[in-house]
Amino acid sequence: MDLDDTLIALADPTRRAILQRLSRGEARVTELAEPFDISLNSVSKHIRILERAELVKRRIEGRDHFLAFNPAPLESAAEWIERHRAFWTGRLDALEAALRAEDAVQAAKERSKQTPRKRKRSRK
Repeated sequence: MDLDDTLIALADPTRRAILQRLSRGEARVTELAEPFDISLNSVSKHIRILERAELVKRRIEGRDHFLAFNPAPLESAAEWIERHRAFWTGRLDALEAALRAEDAVQAAKERSKQTPRKRKRSRK
């Protein structure tokens, strides 16, 4: 899986809409182009980007080109994101704990300055 290709493919709302449609089942290129106010050539360019990311598979029957959604790259990207999310969540939790501890120490110092301690007099 090439994560860059997957993320680039998902970055465009037209491509996401195409994937949304294909998630309901196979479709011809012309069927995919119908709802968009862009040329068939532009839709074909979007489809090529989706194919490069392997999010879409093409099947040819005579003159008809049928496209189907392939979820595998999305699943791989989601796994990558989850691994990194877990890593950064752990790191951010540790940072938060360190900052809270630092704040507690600072607050204790401030309290000690506000209420001076009585010193015991030493006996001689």
